[in-house]
Amino acid sequence: MSQPGRERNPHLRRDAVRTVAFRAITEVTGNGAYANIVGGQLIHQAGLEGRDAALATELINGTCRGLGTYERIIEVAARRGTDTLEADVVDLLCLGAHQLLATRIPAHAAISTSVDLARQQIGARVTGLVNAVLRKVAQRSLEKWLDDLARDQDPIGAVAVRTMHPEWIVTAFADRLGLAPDDPQLQQALDANNVAAEPTLVARPGLISVDELVAEGAQAGGPSPLQATWQGNPGSLAAVRDGRAGVQDAGSQLVALALARAEAPIGTWLDLCAGPGGKAALLAALAAEQDQHLVANERSMHRADLVSSTVRAVRPEPLVVCGDGTRPPWRDGSFVRVLADVPCTGLGALRRRPESRWRHQPEDLDDLGPLQRSLLTAAIDSCRVGGVVGYATCSPHRSETVEVVADVLAGRDDVALEPAGALVPEVDGADGDFLQLWPHRHGTDAMFLAIIRRTG
Repeated sequence: MSQPGRERNPHLRRDAVRTVAFRAITEVTGNGAYANIVGGQLIHQAGLEGRDAALATELINGTCRGLGTYERIIEVAARRGTDTLEADVVDLLCLGAHQLLATRIPAHAAISTSVDLARQQIGARVTGLVNAVLRKVAQRSLEKWLDDLARDQDPIGAVAVRTMHPEWIVTAFADRLGLAPDDPQLQQALDANNVAAEPTLVARPGLISVDELVAEGAQAGGPSPLQATWQGNPGSLAAVRDGRAGVQDAGSQLVALALARAEAPIGTWLDLCAGPGGKAALLAALAAEQDQHLVANERSMHRADLVSSTVRAVRPEPLVVCGDGTRPPWRDGSFVRVLADVPCTGLGALRRRPESRWRHQPEDLDDLGPLQRSLLTAAIDSCRVGGVVGYATCSPHRSETVEVVADVLAGRDDVALEPAGALVPEVDGADGDFLQLWPHRHGTDAMFLAIIRRTG
């Protein structure tokens, strides 16, 4: 894989935008990097700003979002499997295909710049292949390519092709939404994952108000009463830099608000899986409004440090603990409100993590399931009688949500489900006893929340 800084001619900076995009994509596919993180780092290192930075971001995210589909198109155009090509060549061809099929960049410019990039980053030996394959890709529109790829698929496979998702994710969304594969609402739900989310701010209570954020140039509005949106880099806001506000999806805000609104005794609150700290900072601010205090636990020392940095503006400052949430270092019944926002596949945040849909496999659910059940069990044990536990995931998948709750509660007679949707009247996200948010319905990540009361 190409590495940042490995340029065949360091003095040659042709097309810095595409160079940055290519390097970011190779980091994502070859080294497991996150597109939004590595892309931001490389854009900053290259000194890209304004329209150049925006174009680089679109090329990175758009290519990563369509990777699986673009690889299938390339296989048809090249008449060979992508596994027979060098990984860097596949990445570069995907970047070229995205420009040809999903942007307004003229075909001649997309092809010629891709050939130049291949010569600069990989070597002249591959330029003929890159030129020939991309010329074939350019002969059809994206719609025509998708029509051709979907023609011989079953209904689930056809939707997967048209929405650029793996089939197992399409099946999971159809199951959770209760929709048939040919229902237009299913494609609408999946298409929402392909629209990049705007930066969403949270006004942390007691530190800043939404009106104050608006006075600084943000726009009010959205499902959360603490929400504002921002055009541009949120780090340019002093309130974000000093921790009075944060960057947080409205769905995450509503999860924290629901837990804070549930009836519970006075006492200490717990965020069991607090890293990197966004929900912990909001919960700490909400607890402080009620003259209560938050403990934020995180297993990883690095992530615990991130939590400490994120919550630094809240007073009283939360206690940050580095410990294993499945074997907590506190006594049972120590807390009155507990949030268990457990590790998950992140299928609810595909619009923010464009590469995730291709990185995860169904087998990941088997690996995560035992951990999710252990953490929910520990959360309930940590809660005082009369207190409440919020079980949250950024995934709508049944095996990470309702099945986990059902399995854990089936073995206990000291808990009871409470209607989570009733705690968030701002949205119609009630799904039986649960709160299930969706990008296409609520404009949020697909957050799931169950509220569980400790009864005895």
